[in-house]
Amino acid sequence: MHTIVSIKNLSKTYESGHEALKQVDLDIAEGEILALLGPNGAGKTTLISIICGIVSPTVGQVRVAGFDIINDYRQSRELIGLVPQELTLGAFETVWNTINFSRGLFGRKKDPQYLKQLLKDLSLWDKKYNELRTLSGGMKRRVLIAKALSHEPRILFLDEPTAGVDVELRKDMWAIVRRLQASGVTIILTTHYIEEAEEVADRVGVIAGGRLLLVEDKQALMQKLGKKQLLIELKEPVSALPESLSGYQLELSTGGQQLIYTYNTQGDGTGITALLQAINAAGLMLKDLRTSQSSLEDIFVNLLKEENHS
Repeated sequence: MHTIVSIKNLSKTYESGHEALKQVDLDIAEGEILALLGPNGAGKTTLISIICGIVSPTVGQVRVAGFDIINDYRQSRELIGLVPQELTLGAFETVWNTINFSRGLFGRKKDPQYLKQLLKDLSLWDKKYNELRTLSGGMKRRVLIAKALSHEPRILFLDEPTAGVDVELRKDMWAIVRRLQASGVTIILTTHYIEEAEEVADRVGVIAGGRLLLVEDKQALMQKLGKKQLLIELKEPVSALPESLSGYQLELSTGGQQLIYTYNTQGDGTGITALLQAINAAGLMLKDLRTSQSSLEDIFVNLLKEENHS
């Protein structure tokens, strides 16, 4: 796929000496949804702020649709919409005037029909003449999204977009994100809600300590790093594993009621059939079988542990 954002050897060190980003390389494909996961202070917001031209890089280059973010600032910035974490809105302006003004800032011609549909998609149409100070926090979040989309950007950044918002808005937002992707918009989001990254992202990047630890296709990541386990519940608990099962790397749960067999789904074979035959031969009676797959959260936590120990 065509690369729309290209980041090469990007680093950022603040005057305090804090290294917020360390030699980040990343290509983002046009039309994809990329989720950036990481703890507070990992560098997610700094990375977004540099791409959007809000923060200057110390070292490195960023190009947006071929435009350098420093030398071609105007051309690159007009391709980008940004929904920040903070509710940065005026108090006495109306919703309609706010998004009209935002569209005009980017030099776009007036298009009331587009803005009308945008407000309808965000459940804001009936609030169009309301002053911003009268809106709830959730409605203000919707206005921020409308502002970011008012000039029809090709790339949308969502920085912790659902932090502190209600479940209804969260569902609405992801429905909008999918519609935007279907229209060709590239979406980069940072989130603490790992289940959302698991649900909507095409690729997942993990940042910790200013370093981009990995960027992988979501499904490939879960297959490569995720473990699958067969949980074997016994009719009668055992105090120890029979010697005949010692070659299967089984774990015996506390209480001896359950055997846990971890296997690689990418291998030539799982070994499950031979294991079950061996369990039967050892005289153990089975009560239940079930499998479990590592979640994206498990993978994320394990990666952070590895980074902290490196």
